[in-house]
Amino acid sequence: MVMGSVSEQVKRQAARLGFDLAGIAPAVSPPGFHPLLEWLNRGYAADMVWMERRQDAYRHPDGVLPGTRSVIVTAVNYHSESPVPGTARIARYALSGRDYHDVLRQRLQCLAEELRELLPEARTRVVVDTAPLLERDFARLAGIGWFGRNTMLISRRLGSWFFLGAILTSAELDYDEPFSADYCGTCTRCLDACPTQAFPEPYVLDSRRCISYHTIENRSGSIPDDLAERFGDWVFGCDICQEVCPWNRFAPEDSIPEFRPRPDLQNLTADDLLSLSDEQFSERFSGTPLERTGLAALQRNAAIVARNQQRVPS
Repeated sequence: MVMGSVSEQVKRQAARLGFDLAGIAPAVSPPGFHPLLEWLNRGYAADMVWMERRQDAYRHPDGVLPGTRSVIVTAVNYHSESPVPGTARIARYALSGRDYHDVLRQRLQCLAEELRELLPEARTRVVVDTAPLLERDFARLAGIGWFGRNTMLISRRLGSWFFLGAILTSAELDYDEPFSADYCGTCTRCLDACPTQAFPEPYVLDSRRCISYHTIENRSGSIPDDLAERFGDWVFGCDICQEVCPWNRFAPEDSIPEFRPRPDLQNLTADDLLSLSDEQFSERFSGTPLERTGLAALQRNAAIVARNQQRVPS
């Protein structure tokens, strides 16, 4: 069977499964591997120690699936309407209440099965964010988009409001042309808008100053006051650098049903979170991205939001 025809069938099936973009890259050592090592050495991963423990696995997709020859990369839009003012804000990727890992993994498994029907001897592994794979690098190599100065991958069609998922396979497929252009020009709006100055230089994020890191990943530690007072209304994640990006003016708002926002999450207040018991938290947020962060950290974040909104004394 001609590999080009297999590749085209895989892409058509990806579209039928609801993926907005799909491309195929060769399994190579990603260009971002050595910058990742430098980033880790500079301490920018904060307390995300698992990244350093697995750093060698990022060197090549073989670290995830031995014998990988091709990386199929998919993108699916999650953009939604503008948030409600005065709420405790949640990053848009989590507003649906669905764990994107589960949603994408299920669809990618279907796509992997399609590939194995076409090539029965092909081995596959689905990857959604948790394996040691530099998905953004392979997305660029697969022609999906370019890196913005805020480190986000940007597509001319989708902006940056999308999830990435990948299938590693032992099959040698037909590869797309890497995305070599940079359409950011001289724009620095994303860097200028960051209230905590989390970008020490373009294309580099210091997690120690990032609102998303502190409100999601920093579950047990306190947050320095000089940072907390700049968090504004953000109780889980942060979208500021995406909201100001000119390319996101063109982002579509039609997402798959699983990623449509839940009204109760769009209208969440700091008081809502501060009044929750453990049982109420489990009942309301079980299976959502907020569950992983836990009630204690979310209430810490909610107290910061309440202070920033001047609802409780400082």
